[in-house]
Amino acid sequence: MAWNEPGGGNKDPWSGRGPDQGPPDLDEVVRKLQERFARLFGKKGREPDESGGNGGPTGSWHGISGSLIALGAAVLFVIWLASGIYIVGPAERGVVLRFGAYTEITEPGPHWRIPYPVDEVRRVNVDEISSFTHKAAMLTKDENIVDVELTVQSRIQDAADYLFQDQAPEKTLRDATETVVRKTIGGSRLDFILTEGRSAVAATIRERAQRLINQYKTGLEVTSVNMQPAKPPEQVKEAFDDAIKAREDKERLENKAEAYANEILPRARGEAARVQADAKAYRDKVVAGAEGETSRFLAILNEYEKAPQVTRERLYLETMEQVLGGSNKVLLDVEEGNSLMYLPLDRLIDAGNRRGQAGEQQDSVSTAAQEPTSAPRRRVIRERRSR
Repeated sequence: MAWNEPGGGNKDPWSGRGPDQGPPDLDEVVRKLQERFARLFGKKGREPDESGGNGGPTGSWHGISGSLIALGAAVLFVIWLASGIYIVGPAERGVVLRFGAYTEITEPGPHWRIPYPVDEVRRVNVDEISSFTHKAAMLTKDENIVDVELTVQSRIQDAADYLFQDQAPEKTLRDATETVVRKTIGGSRLDFILTEGRSAVAATIRERAQRLINQYKTGLEVTSVNMQPAKPPEQVKEAFDDAIKAREDKERLENKAEAYANEILPRARGEAARVQADAKAYRDKVVAGAEGETSRFLAILNEYEKAPQVTRERLYLETMEQVLGGSNKVLLDVEEGNSLMYLPLDRLIDAGNRRGQAGEQQDSVSTAAQEPTSAPRRRVIRERRSR
């Protein structure tokens, strides 16, 4: 029999006044919960029911306290879960620890973890550049002392190794830098360190230092090693300055000579190429001329074999024309005269030019001089051939 039915003894399990442990009525339980929540938010509760049950506002505070505790526990649980939300900055990495043990590394952005005390997040700035300066007087390979000053810059490369693998990563980096600097300077000559070897020495120090701190798992990365110009000891500084100046003068003169050579050699090569081209052109011209003369001679020989007399006369006339063609003096052999007539054509031409008669008068003089000479010239040629 239910506790709220007639004859049930009004043994309400929610009021704590009855020994009956039977299951309550579900509708009644829901109704009572609604009334208690209404009273909690300031609303008036219902009157006691007919069976005399304590369902009104005069009910026990025990039920109200239990509801408040449950609600507060739920709110606290939600707040506890929300506290697991965390944000990692753009330049950071989040190292998640679960009960103090390393779990994972989270990238920039919002994340969630199991709230404290289960998980813990340590943020590490991996973009921040740290630097320190190292100065020391060291012995070189050729047993000279040199003062070295360099600046080493580094950043965090592995956040987990940086936090848990090495107790003092920065100190390890300083010690490793000192070790590799002494090894590098001790294996180099002084002249090399003071002059062109500065950048090479700095690169070697950076490489060796990185390799050494990787063995210790410091989580650091050497980003750069800037080495200042090395200086000799003050006692011998003047002598070293003189040596450096002499070396600079040597390099300057060598550069000047190289520049002069770079200027002269292309010009000489161009001149040599031009001379070779001219020689080749002259060779081709001479060979072509010789081949042409050979062909002409063979052609004349062929014609000579066909008509020897005509060919001889033709060759003689052409030769005399070539010989006398460049002469500016003309000799006339008159048939009935006892002496030769000489016509100074060059003087006649010069006189005509001085008088400004380069037109009609010069043509008339040339015509008058050529008409009486054509026949006597052929006669002179025939007489010479007959002789």
